[in-house]
Amino acid sequence: MSVLDKVLSLRPGNVVARVGPGSRVPLLDPRELLAALESTPMALPCLPVLSKGALPGLLGAARAEDSVLGLSCPHPLADRGAPERFVRAVHAAAQEAEHTRPLFLQAGPLRVSSTDADVLDALHDGIFRVVDAGFALVSLDLSRLTSYEAVEAVNALVGPLKERELSLEVSPPQLSSGGLVDACATLLEGLAQWQVPLRFLRVSDAQLGEGELDVELLRQVVETAAGKGVSVSVAESSTGPARGLSSYVAVGVRKVDQGGPFGPLALRAWPPEVREAVVARAQAAGMPAGELLSVLEEGLPPLTPSARETLEALSFAEATEALVALGAHRSASVAMAFLAKPGGDLG
Repeated sequence: MSVLDKVLSLRPGNVVARVGPGSRVPLLDPRELLAALESTPMALPCLPVLSKGALPGLLGAARAEDSVLGLSCPHPLADRGAPERFVRAVHAAAQEAEHTRPLFLQAGPLRVSSTDADVLDALHDGIFRVVDAGFALVSLDLSRLTSYEAVEAVNALVGPLKERELSLEVSPPQLSSGGLVDACATLLEGLAQWQVPLRFLRVSDAQLGEGELDVELLRQVVETAAGKGVSVSVAESSTGPARGLSSYVAVGVRKVDQGGPFGPLALRAWPPEVREAVVARAQAAGMPAGELLSVLEEGLPPLTPSARETLEALSFAEATEALVALGAHRSASVAMAFLAKPGGDLG
């Protein structure tokens, strides 16, 4: 059995059910990659797919750097078919490029706005759809909830992931007088008491200092999470150079969602009249225009061949810079060698 065949045998059941057992694309759960790269000074890169036209560039960068890669669907519950369309598009692009480096797919973050039964029931149904579509990681945004509400909500929503043994990421709830570290500690303790399996605790760059990273604060968050066996991920929204991402790696962050530059980049692929309409709708909805683009793309005019080529090239360049800054160069070969060894599967 080849190294790739051994790695393919570790794909989650929901992935195999979606793409078929004959697929040669190694779509994994990020827990496997965390373990395989435990001693490697790097953070798992997770990049948003805001336009399907960016996929060849993102995947091409991972091959060029021999890197593992996460791809996120920011709004998988925008409509009922969104999760399946996303996974189909990623799989088709990976198949066409004969991509054999490990990938993982992230849904969200999904915003949990309240603990009302109707809200939680709708989200629970949405998470079932996401799992069935083939995502191995679901991220929940709990920032609008109190600590007590956050634990209640996660406990109500985690069922579909526990049943399939898939990965969960959560953000801290509302900050109290104790600040970010206290909010993280309270949430982690509550989830531990309910035996909720948690893979990542997600914090945003905005929570870690205005303009300049508060390294000591981030170190405290990492240590607090590590005490519960949880890894920290950072949502990085800066549109500046990706070189600063290495600061997260130095403190022990294990996943970075690099969203900043990809929204403007994707938006520029459309002609001015389309961009203006998307920006106007985004302002009305109170969300970044690039993120809204990922929701509206199916209804927009198709990109011209020239625009698609430009988007692919620019996505390749931005992704390459992020992968290098996160220490991900050669991480794919390292991970696959580990996972192909007897006992490399964590189960």
